Amino acid sequence: MAWHTRATRTVYENRWIRVREDDVTGPHGDGIYGVVEMQQPAVFVIALDEQERVCLVELERYTTGRSLEVPAGGTDGEDPLVAARRELFEETGVEAADWRPLGRMNALNGIAAAPEHVFLARELTIRDATASQREEGIDAVRWVPFADVLALIADGGITDGESIAALAYAGIALGRFA
Repeated sequence: MAWHTRATRTVYENRWIRVREDDVTGPHGDGIYGVVEMQQPAVFVIALDEQERVCLVELERYTTGRSLEVPAGGTDGEDPLVAARRELFEETGVEAADWRPLGRMNALNGIAAAPEHVFLARELTIRDATASQREEGIDAVRWVPFADVLALIADGGITDGESIAALAYAGIALGRFA
């Protein structure tokens, strides 16, 4: 059975998200469905250096505490590749000469409309981005071999679902899971 939306209303909105309640008819009958909509798509960057190490950022998330993640952020209305370049530099001080789109994904698709773009960045140059890292809330930038990143996922060192999904895209593209 397809979902049918009978009415919708915005219950909260800011520059990043909109929360709406929809009166729906679905597989279980009539009800209310809450949906979080991102105002702009997000980007996730797998930056891989010449030693096959992945660039990760460490930060404190208000919602979940300490987190180890791939560089990411909102597009702010920009083209996703432009936003990916900006986010990588702001969070890590890294610039890349080679960019490859890996795919698209949706975060929390049971409750959210949150489109995301994943990129692989190579041929890296590291610049100083200390000021922007502080502004972004980045506590550390870590370079971790790809195999060790997979071990971090397996043992719970990386728990951010979007980072894990982005790393899966990269692993598939790089033939690491064959």
